[in-house]
Amino acid sequence: MSGLDPRLLLRGYAAGIFPMADSRDAHDIFWVEPRNRAIIPLDRFHASHSLLKVIRRGTFTVTRDRAFAQVIHACAKRDETWINADIERATLGLHAAGHAHSIECWQGDDLVGGLYGVRLGRALFGESMFSRATDASKVALAWLIARMRVGHFTLLDCQFMTSHLASLGAVTVAREAYVELLSVALGAGAGAAGVDVGGASVAGSVTLPPPDFTALDGLLEEAGAAGAAGPAGKLIAQLLGQTS
Repeated sequence: MSGLDPRLLLRGYAAGIFPMADSRDAHDIFWVEPRNRAIIPLDRFHASHSLLKVIRRGTFTVTRDRAFAQVIHACAKRDETWINADIERATLGLHAAGHAHSIECWQGDDLVGGLYGVRLGRALFGESMFSRATDASKVALAWLIARMRVGHFTLLDCQFMTSHLASLGAVTVAREAYVELLSVALGAGAGAAGVDVGGASVAGSVTLPPPDFTALDGLLEEAGAAGAAGPAGKLIAQLLGQTS
C-alpha cells in the first residue's frame, strides 16, 4: 500500500491501529494492532532524581512544534526504522492540520533531542523519539507528560513496551483494556467513572474540561518562565512532582 492519506491515518489511530513500514525505503505499509499495548499513565510517570535535576537546571531549552519536520526526520534517519516516506509525508500533513505535535530539546541552536506524536481527543499516540545528547529524549518526554496533564489529556499510547519505557513508568495493557481507554479518550466513553490501569485511574472525559495541548504555554507565561530554560524547568519539575 502506498500514498497514505492523512485522513486515513487519523481514522486508523481512532480505530486503535497504526501504520508501520519494513524500512525507510519500503514502498508499502502495514497496519498494526498489538495484542498488548504500552501506555504511560500520566499520574505514574517516573522521573528519577537525576532527571528532575537536569530538568530543573534547564540543561535544554524545550519547545513545542518549532521543528516538527526536523524531529520526524531525525527519528526516521536510523539504520532500522519503520518510518518510510509515505508515513512521514502523511504525518507532516497531520501536523499541518493540528493533529500531530513535536517536543524539541535544544542546546543553543542545535536540536539535540525530541519526540513527536499524533493527537486525537484526549489521546496522544507517541510515535518516536531521538536523542543526540544525554537525557534529551527523557526531558522531552517529561515535558510532554506535564503538557498532557495540564491540558486534561488521559491517554499516552507508547505502542510497544521497551525496558527504557518501563523505567519511566510505562505499563502494558491488553487490547481490550486499551480499546476502553481509547474510547474514553475519544469521548465515546463519556460518562464512565474511570478506567483503572495498573493502579492508576483514568478519568472519564465527562468530568474534565476540554483538552488543550497549548495550556502549558499559558501556565509558563503566567509564571514568567516562558523562554527561560531554568525557570521553565523548575515549573515542569514541580508539575511532575504532583503525582499520586
